[in-house]
Amino acid sequence: MPSLQSYTLFDQLRRNAGHFGQAEALSWVGGGLSHAELFRETESLSLGLRDKGFQPGDRLAVLGQNTYRFFTLFGAAARIGLILVLINRRLSPEEMDFILEDTTPTAIAADADHADVAKSLLQKHSSIKALLGLDSEVGAEGIPYEGLLAGGSCSEPQADWNDPYVIIHTAAVQGKPRGGVLTQQNLLLDALLLANEFGLDSGDAYLNLLPLYHIMGINLALAALVSGGRNVILPGFEAGEAARLTREEGVSLLGTFPPMLGSLLEELEGVSPEVLSLRHVVGIDQQETIAALERKTGSVFYSMYGQTETSGLITMAPNRDNPGSAGRPFPLVNLAIVDEYDREVPTGEKGEIVVRGPLVFREYWNQPEITDNIFREGWHHTGDVGRLDERGYLFFAGRRAEKELIKSGGENVFPVEVEKTLLEHPRVKEAVVIGVPDPRFGEGIKAICVLEEGADVSPKELGDFVAERIAGYKKPRYVEFVASLPRKEDGSVDREEVKRLHGAESARE
Repeated sequence: MPSLQSYTLFDQLRRNAGHFGQAEALSWVGGGLSHAELFRETESLSLGLRDKGFQPGDRLAVLGQNTYRFFTLFGAAARIGLILVLINRRLSPEEMDFILEDTTPTAIAADADHADVAKSLLQKHSSIKALLGLDSEVGAEGIPYEGLLAGGSCSEPQADWNDPYVIIHTAAVQGKPRGGVLTQQNLLLDALLLANEFGLDSGDAYLNLLPLYHIMGINLALAALVSGGRNVILPGFEAGEAARLTREEGVSLLGTFPPMLGSLLEELEGVSPEVLSLRHVVGIDQQETIAALERKTGSVFYSMYGQTETSGLITMAPNRDNPGSAGRPFPLVNLAIVDEYDREVPTGEKGEIVVRGPLVFREYWNQPEITDNIFREGWHHTGDVGRLDERGYLFFAGRRAEKELIKSGGENVFPVEVEKTLLEHPRVKEAVVIGVPDPRFGEGIKAICVLEEGADVSPKELGDFVAERIAGYKKPRYVEFVASLPRKEDGSVDREEVKRLHGAESARE
């Protein structure tokens, strides 16, 4: 039952229907919905899910490409208290298995492209009782999307905005993902902060380049939505189609990770800035690519920092204001830099980035001890290293050793997971995986391997071996073979020395 102070995404959709009515809220190739239509369909879906027996607190796994039905599902879950388990569609079946074992969802919703995977998961996990369609073609075993819609009148939401709402699994210290639990308050506040930062209104349009299972994709989509603007739906990133939609749909806002922006700019070559509505682009990229974007389109690129556990973006500023920085903290964000004893360090010194405020996530699903540790001393410990300059700009400086992550093309890759997979190969004796500069993905995955005596294996074979066992985006794009790895006095591998010796240059792919 919602509290007096609660305000849900369903409430927001109802408000939009009243304020913006027949103005378009969502558009995609071949269709669209006004704000009023979006609310009515969301209301119908919430009633249908309730009629199917879904109760507040039930988990519903979601697997699919971007579709407008993510929005109706977000709204329906917000109304009846479902917890959405958002699955990265690029994960391997084994990785999806772990997420489902962790969260024990009641049902799984999938589109036609992922229906076979969803059926396989349903058969393996006893908690899953039903397969729901994100479209009409879900097969005889499932309930098509249209079959989930029901008639009836609207009652008050059953969920409070501080209840668990979305679970997104992130890379973890132990090499297994852990489910970050976000509330509606988390996501709505971040959306409002972004809308304020960009000055969004009902005339803006956001192109969904980023997947709607990704926290930044959700951030920007909701920012456009709460502003009364329009979300242009792109099922998956394809540069030519993205360029066409940017031109023809009056897109004013984009979010991007390498290598999306470079590919998009190639497709926009020769297009005059005067025919584009693009004003704001936010993400991570090379300074040369950022300069090319601003020169070719007349838009402003915003550098940022955030993570799933902070509800997405928490610092941001135009890149041109302080190139190389990740911007300054939003309102409602307390951010500090601390040493290993959780003492704040002087301005300019490096330390761990810690955050406090209403954007901090609720907890890790089923991991109270890890949650308590992460929240020690009344701060969320990000595990990331940074420094603040005298103007309050944040400069990202890597990760703490226990949270070694590679950010490749916007995806988190945990080196230990890749290393364990490499060591399953019979000809690999030792392996260390590090991040290296990559012109396409920003940060590339590099494996430094010691082979068994007399063994021979190609870099491609090792990359394919990894991709067959875990998500393909986690495979090493660079591989270097060495006779031995540097070691510390205690005999353990000296990872910092490995980085110094092998991290600056690109190895053969």
